[in-house]
Amino acid sequence: MDSTLLDRVYYHNTVLDYLIAIGIIVVGLLLAKSFKHLFLQRVKNWAHHTKTNLDDFIVDSIDRFLVPALYFAIIYAGIHFLTLSEKVQNVLRVASTIVITFLFVRLISSTILLLLRSYVRRQERGEEKVKQLGGLMLIINAVIWVIGLLFLFDNMGYNVTTIVTGLGIGGIAIALAAQNILGDVFNYFVIFFDRPFETGDFIVIDEKAGTVDYIGIKTTRVKSLSGEQLVFSNSDLTNSRIHNYKQMMRRRVVFKLGVIYQTSLENVKLIPSLLEEIVKEQRPVQFDRAHFMSYGDSSLDYEVVYYVLDSDYNKYMDIHQSINFKIFEEFQKRGIEFAYPTRTLFMVQENAEAGAGASPASPLE
Repeated sequence: MDSTLLDRVYYHNTVLDYLIAIGIIVVGLLLAKSFKHLFLQRVKNWAHHTKTNLDDFIVDSIDRFLVPALYFAIIYAGIHFLTLSEKVQNVLRVASTIVITFLFVRLISSTILLLLRSYVRRQERGEEKVKQLGGLMLIINAVIWVIGLLFLFDNMGYNVTTIVTGLGIGGIAIALAAQNILGDVFNYFVIFFDRPFETGDFIVIDEKAGTVDYIGIKTTRVKSLSGEQLVFSNSDLTNSRIHNYKQMMRRRVVFKLGVIYQTSLENVKLIPSLLEEIVKEQRPVQFDRAHFMSYGDSSLDYEVVYYVLDSDYNKYMDIHQSINFKIFEEFQKRGIEFAYPTRTLFMVQENAEAGAGASPASPLE
């Protein structure tokens, strides 16, 4: 190539300077591409076959953040080799600040997400809780990006104090206008970290009951027993008394029954042991007690207490139904009659004749 052509000057740089800058960029990008495909890809395949997630995160971070940063550094080095005007240097400096801030914010966001996932997965039913991180990460990312933008503006020479003051005044106005929404958002954090209930739990709130289907930033959705979806604001839930049946390892059952007063003394004494035997036949059940409790208005009342060693409601109903069938069968065998509400009236007939006494009382049921 003619040396006079290489020595020609365009915008304060010779043609040779431009060729060297292009060469730096091309060779650097080729080396970076080779590093990514020959080395990094093998390391990534190896990391995916290990049991830990840390090495996967490190390799993915190198691929997603370090490699793009390396590309930009190569391009920056090639351009910076040239003699640039002050205006172009300012543009390059601003572009560098934007790229570095963008990559740094994404790295911080990914690191926080990894730590949260690792923390949540160690908990019970961790994989289900990981799905709930979307709303939390949305808020965290918003905070990180605001801080990143403030850092960017500060490096670009803007007065960050004025911006922060403006954001503070605007934030107060927004908070006053949307305090109910913000209350639900903060209560979302309470639900997520304090865990009064989780997705899949069966809960009862006042007169409403159902299975938790989804926990969102503002609302929580519960699928009721009748099939429809109940939507509660997070503030309503945290301010309510919630019955959570997840931790119920056994269910206490109390039931009463009554027999007629005409029951023989032998059967009256036999009934508690008979009820105990019937309950103990069931599985999985722990018998507590059975007693002749009281004299009712029209019955001799018994009370039975036992525990079903299972939280499943259908299991409890199956067991209790079997107990009722067996009680009915055993009472029929022994001629024991169940009581039902009755009233006995005693009518006295007065003799119209003088001096005559009253006739004997005649009971009428």
